[in-house]
Amino acid sequence: MDEMRRRLIQSGGGMTLLGLLLAAGWIKPEEALAQAQTWNKAAFDTHSLTDTMKALGGGDPAQSKDIVFFQTPEIAENGAVVPIGVTSNIPKTESIAILIEKNPNLLAAVFDIPTGTETSISTRVKMAQSSNVYALVKADGKYYVAAKDIKVTLGGCGG
Repeated sequence: MDEMRRRLIQSGGGMTLLGLLLAAGWIKPEEALAQAQTWNKAAFDTHSLTDTMKALGGGDPAQSKDIVFFQTPEIAENGAVVPIGVTSNIPKTESIAILIEKNPNLLAAVFDIPTGTETSISTRVKMAQSSNVYALVKADGKYYVAAKDIKVTLGGCGG
């Protein structure tokens, strides 16, 4: 049971899942703290694609047409809630990260993709202004990237 909980938390459930498991009594507070401290703080503090790649342990990503954006608007009416959907058609996809070029912190989210599951994610992000949004996919130890330009008409991060 402990291994299942650990894998569930590490698979991208994030702090919400961690809080639910803690509230339900399925994990102890010290286990929750240990799991919360495994996230890559350095990667979330970066401000450029190069720095983010270094923090994630990769080099220059290759452009890929096998990364597809879905449910992602060309124009976001409200930067506070921008839907982003990404599917990776790259074999052996391990993780999908969302990076927003003009946000205060480039890295917005990272989703670990367990082996044998659908390689598609959907989330909502805040965007400070119109910007390129990057989907960064790690597959078979290599990094691939695709970009989409999203125009924001009403600010989200700080305005």
